Amino acid sequence: MCKLTIENMCGIAGFYTKSRGFVSEPELRNMCKAMAHRGPDAEGVYYSANVGLGHRRLSIIDLSDDANQPMDSHSMRYICVYNGEVYNFKQIAKDLNVDFRTTSDTEVVLEAFAEWGVTFVNKLNGMFALAIYDKEEDKLYIFRDRIGIKPLYYYWDGSTFAFASELKSLLQINKIRDKRSVSLQSVRDYLHLGYIPEPNSIYQNIFKFPSGNFAILSDEGLRIESYWHIEGLIQRSTNEDEVESKQILKELIESSISKRLISDVPFGTFLSGGIDSSLVTAVASQYCTGKLNTFSVGFEESQFNEAAFARRIAEHLGTNHHEFTVTELDAQQMIIEMLNYYDEPFGDSSAIPTMLISRLAREHVTMVLSGDGGDELFHGYGSYQWAQRLNRLPVRSFRHTIGFLLSHFPNNRYKRAAHLFKYKQSKLIKSHIFSQEQYLFSLEELSKLLQGAPYSELSVDQDFSYFIRKLTPAEAQAVFDLRYYLKDDLLVKVDRASMRYSLETRVPLLDHRIVEFAVNLSPKLKIQKDNQKYLLKEVLYDYLPKEYFDRPKWGFSIPLSKWLKSDMSYLIDEHLNEWVIRKHKIVDYNETARLIKSFRNGTDYLYNRIWLLIILHRFLEKDRNIDVY
Repeated sequence: MCKLTIENMCGIAGFYTKSRGFVSEPELRNMCKAMAHRGPDAEGVYYSANVGLGHRRLSIIDLSDDANQPMDSHSMRYICVYNGEVYNFKQIAKDLNVDFRTTSDTEVVLEAFAEWGVTFVNKLNGMFALAIYDKEEDKLYIFRDRIGIKPLYYYWDGSTFAFASELKSLLQINKIRDKRSVSLQSVRDYLHLGYIPEPNSIYQNIFKFPSGNFAILSDEGLRIESYWHIEGLIQRSTNEDEVESKQILKELIESSISKRLISDVPFGTFLSGGIDSSLVTAVASQYCTGKLNTFSVGFEESQFNEAAFARRIAEHLGTNHHEFTVTELDAQQMIIEMLNYYDEPFGDSSAIPTMLISRLAREHVTMVLSGDGGDELFHGYGSYQWAQRLNRLPVRSFRHTIGFLLSHFPNNRYKRAAHLFKYKQSKLIKSHIFSQEQYLFSLEELSKLLQGAPYSELSVDQDFSYFIRKLTPAEAQAVFDLRYYLKDDLLVKVDRASMRYSLETRVPLLDHRIVEFAVNLSPKLKIQKDNQKYLLKEVLYDYLPKEYFDRPKWGFSIPLSKWLKSDMSYLIDEHLNEWVIRKHKIVDYNETARLIKSFRNGTDYLYNRIWLLIILHRFLEKDRNIDVY
């Protein structure tokens, strides 16, 4: 077992209200119980008529009861609940004149706030969602990490503020649950993007707390302020020197991974055999005195099975490797799990293997490292090449003609590509490229599919013209992904999947120092002669042979198209039949039937559109008798 010698990964909940009795103490305890999977080791609450804090704990560092929460500051003025980890807490502790009672980062974070106030958050290197109540001034402070790694939802009606790590926790409050309604705007965003982007959730009046922000609740109401945002990081010029940039990147990655190996429990890494997870695994293995645990998942369908590549990396590094093969039956059983633990419509089907590999890993370890973030930071997706391609003058001028011609090719690949050329407004091209790269509904399709009013504006901001540096189309597409896709899809996927099994996941490539470096790295060092993630690969090749990665990028996906035409086709019949569609009155039945017929007749790339509709109507059927606005 590889083990080095912060606090814990948990679930937090609470409220601040001017309406006494809005939240009862049993309801606060139920909020915690609803997230027991996030923290099976301990539960604690602080309750008064107008303020409550709740916590579920998964112990990772300082396993003693002294580190349980809610935790009082030494002065007894402040009390906090905290989900996350601050990796530089020992360095921060040295700057505080405090005789610490525990070895947990919670205590350090709380005393740092007591010493420096809200500016303390700028000192933190980590992932966190944090609530601190000032008993003396009757103020509640909320903080969320820069990237949005740790989740936080909130309800606000002008009088009551309630928060929790997961949506299901907020619905334990009767007054919130009884007046919940589905947001049609969120449904539209979901069908276009496959997820619901910040700040919205599926429900009216429940929101995702913005990353890189803090809030202050007081008698004066709610105030939310930003302390870190992507646009503020962009510099006038980029780093062009390859040798210097590679050295800086390598040092940052090694520093980030070494900090994230602090743990009082067994740990390992997710290893797909791709660039990002292989780099994280290779560096992590250098800091272990024993064998590093590695985990991979494969599929019975060989076209989607990367297990052999992961196995080769594991053998080269000498890790203690664990491999799991996903079957169609495994996937079917996990669909119900997805609905229960993602709380709102979530269209990323790779959540299925992510939940399965998390379940496997939890049998051996309590914490894993993941390679998330590498594609967005170093331009690993095909969407970045499409952004450049569609921006070229000849293509812009003749895109409608190109799209028309491609749509009449018999090959599904060309028909799918045709959709990329069919956008109405350049200001919406980023979401369009993302949507069509993911095989989702275009805005044009949604105008036909959705019942009621015409399609409204998207919730996502796509205007980067005010940035201090003019971004290339690929850079702009990547910033869009960093703001939304990474945070509201990929990180949500990993968080819910891993915490379902009380497994903590750390993401070293999303250390804010690496993010700040990457967004100012020359695009030429990200994509060089169609070689994507160029500089990141150059760092990787210092640890692993280059020939191991001489293959196309596959991604973490499942053979969903095939499954929806075989044993999982019942999902279409069960959730997209005429009775269900007409009952919920969100999408047009005739358009849905046409889509299903086309898919079953051979237009395979439509599978993700159908999957989105299945998940949406499963959710609506589960949450029966709810209004949609």
